[in-house]
Amino acid sequence: MKIGFIGAGSMGSLLVGAFVRAGAMQPDDICVSTRTSGKAVRLADEYPGMRVASSNNEAASGADYLFLCIKPMDFRGVLDEISSTLTPEQIVISITSPVKISSLEELLPCKIAKIIPSVVNAVGSGASLFMWGTRLTEADRVALWDLFTAISRPIVVPEEEVRVASDISSCGPAFLANLLEQFIDAAVMSTGMERETATALACEMMLGTSRLLLELPCTPAELQSKVSVPGGITAAALEVLSQSTRGVFLQVLGTTHEKFAEDLDRVDSSLFPR
Repeated sequence: MKIGFIGAGSMGSLLVGAFVRAGAMQPDDICVSTRTSGKAVRLADEYPGMRVASSNNEAASGADYLFLCIKPMDFRGVLDEISSTLTPEQIVISITSPVKISSLEELLPCKIAKIIPSVVNAVGSGASLFMWGTRLTEADRVALWDLFTAISRPIVVPEEEVRVASDISSCGPAFLANLLEQFIDAAVMSTGMERETATALACEMMLGTSRLLLELPCTPAELQSKVSVPGGITAAALEVLSQSTRGVFLQVLGTTHEKFAEDLDRVDSSLFPR
């Protein structure tokens, strides 16, 4: 099997590392091309056996799976470069949310999937968001699903919901890390607790909370009820927290959706110049 990666930035490198550590890919199967060779060479040093391609066409040629891990505005140039190299049986996987499946199917002769990973896939956790192209067979879908099961929990989402799904799954770790950082800062500033201790407690709390929600299972509202009692310390603090943050995630999602709409227009214009 040959697996090509075009782009080895943060997400491209993360996927290579996650798949290799999980045993889902062998370094000898992987061929990576980048705009400049430095990132690919460093990745090959980390995973001996991985090949560094001299061009995007080399990474694409004969690849069973070709991952496009590039910026939205770089797509047209890359697609123009590799389109004549690709064959109908190959599968191209885009990890870039503003690039539509229909656009890729119009510009490439091969099968298409859009799969949005998350930074937490690096430790074999979190979700990966699946959107299927029209040319994929059932066997193709099963194979991709099995591949990503090694590093994540695959979840199928409609392409029109990719933004909000990505907000939760892919942007969410940064949002929660921001809140966690504020929680840790408050503990350190208000009590003098060592930052290392506060960080360890907060991270273990977040890990345990996720497991409770998934494994009991229970809803976030039910978990709050389990921890707080009327008139208690937690209940009083939750009221303060609710008053301070009410509506904040509506603002967050409004911001991401506004930016996404702009990105969609820019990407469409770059892929299909008027």
